[in-house]
Order: sequence, then C-alpha cells, then structure tokens
Amino acid sequence: MNNKVWAVVPAAGIGSRMQADRPKQYLILNNQPVIVHSLQRLISHPLIEGVVVALSANDPYWPSLNLPSHWPIHTTLGGEHRADSVSNALEFLKNLTQRDPWVLVHDAARPCIRHSDIDSMLQQLSDDPVGGILGVPLSETIKRVNADNTIEATVDRTGLWRASTPQMFRLRGLAEALTQAKQCNINVTDEASAMEFMGLVPKMVAGHADNIKITLPQDLALAALFLQQQNNGEAA
Repeated sequence: MNNKVWAVVPAAGIGSRMQADRPKQYLILNNQPVIVHSLQRLISHPLIEGVVVALSANDPYWPSLNLPSHWPIHTTLGGEHRADSVSNALEFLKNLTQRDPWVLVHDAARPCIRHSDIDSMLQQLSDDPVGGILGVPLSETIKRVNADNTIEATVDRTGLWRASTPQMFRLRGLAEALTQAKQCNINVTDEASAMEFMGLVPKMVAGHADNIKITLPQDLALAALFLQQQNNGEAA
C-alpha cells in the first residue's frame, strides 16, 4: 500500500493587507521568501510525495526563487479565489496520479508548520472516511461587536477553534466538493467548508499555535522568532 500523500499550495493571492510591494508569500523572512520556507517544510517531510503550487498568471516572482532542482514541485495556474486555485491544482494532480491520495492543502504564507503536526494529521486522519484540518482551540475571551466596534456580547469560546492548515482530504472527494460549492455560488474560505457543504463532517486535529499565517506586517517578525525557537531545539 502506498502511504504517500501530496500537498497543494494555493499561491495566487496578492496579500493586500500587508501593504507591501509584492504578495506576502514573496516577502523575505530570514533571507528567504516566505513561500520557500513553507515549501521546504512540506517537501522535507518523508511522506509527502510532491507539491502542486497554484500561481497567478504571469507571476514575476516565482521564476526568481531558484528552488533546488530535485524538489518535486509542479506548478499550475491559480484562480481568482483560493477555492479556484485549489480546484485547479487538484485537476492538475489528477493527471499525475491514478490513485486517490490524501492531499494536504497548505497556505503559502504559513512557513512555521512543524513536521510533528503533519505527523499528527496523518496518524489521526489516515483511516478517517472524510479527513480533517489542523487548528488551535481559542484561549482568548471572544467579543462580538457591531459596525461601530461597540461590544454586543461576550461569546462562549467552548468548542471554538482557530482553523489553520494543512487541511487534509482525499483528492477526488475534495475536488468534487469544491466544484459543487462553486456551482451553487457558495463562497468557501477553506477546504473544510466545501466538505461541510457536502454534508460531511471533518475532524479537527490540535496543532501548535506557532503555525501562524503571515497576514499583517508584524507577523514577519513573529514568524522569524518562531523559526528561531524551532531551530534552537524543537524539531519541525
């Protein structure tokens, strides 16, 4: 039995909240673009067979990355939305394998993903009929506010998690779920939402809180700190 999995990285976004001169996945973190860190974490995992990256048309930054030639990376055209990019990558992957492998969809701007968290997902989900996602239980007090930023209520955080990536589902099941959601004009912001739309119930796998997504300018410094801490004695 082949227990290898594939990874998909949607990387066609522009990251407007960073207010930078380039998409956030190409900002420099510890002397390398953010996406290089993310790809290295995926490719170096022994059970990840390869990675399909969905890029925007005429992406001027990707060709300049000088990635190692032996890295098993394939590229395809992304789309207007994240779900479109993931769908395109899955269709590309269908042409690479006759199997129906597990696919780990991972954000290009999450460079601190640990191998131990990927291991947890593979161990907990490999026999699951649906799949699941990595996340962290909410620990902060949660407030609901109105349009004027006036607090309306304190929300019970019991059972609330912060969803992250990777999100792990079977290739063909996820592709079908994303297609169905698009045909019904359902805006899904992550892969689990598409599976939920199909009436399926993904699992949540607890991960580390340092698996942050680079979204705001200050996140770069925080990611640099987390990478340093991981490299100073904590296995990725």
